[in-house]
Amino acid sequence: LADLLHLTFAWPMWVMLAGAILLVIGLLVGEADMAIPACIVAGIGGILYYQNSTGHWDSWSYLWTLILGFVGVGKILSGIIGGNFMACLKEGLKLLLACVILFTIFATIFNAWTIFGPFSAYVPIALLFLFGTWLIVRGIIRRK
Repeated sequence: LADLLHLTFAWPMWVMLAGAILLVIGLLVGEADMAIPACIVAGIGGILYYQNSTGHWDSWSYLWTLILGFVGVGKILSGIIGGNFMACLKEGLKLLLACVILFTIFATIFNAWTIFGPFSAYVPIALLFLFGTWLIVRGIIRRK
């Protein structure tokens, strides 16, 4: 399998393995919420594996935003394991949406993404404005 995927067992694999061990411990003790730190640790291990393999260490300037997504995945997995699936799915999807928005903003700011062409300089500002507006409107609606 490692040859098929072109994976080598480098030191970041130990970090991913630690995440898997956290998940197994959570399953053994019956604590579904252990899936959240397990996903965070394993996800950071994945980021470190990418950086170690490519030497692209400066990518941390925008890849840190994925941690919010790891929490979202952990929350969804927690719901699958613990039985409160719909509530956890809702919270996990909110976190994944925030992760996508923040990743797009920071990856564009640090020129990792140029998918918006000549508008790449304006997209982060527009996304920050839309995200902030959404947070304010959501807060107002919840109060009523």
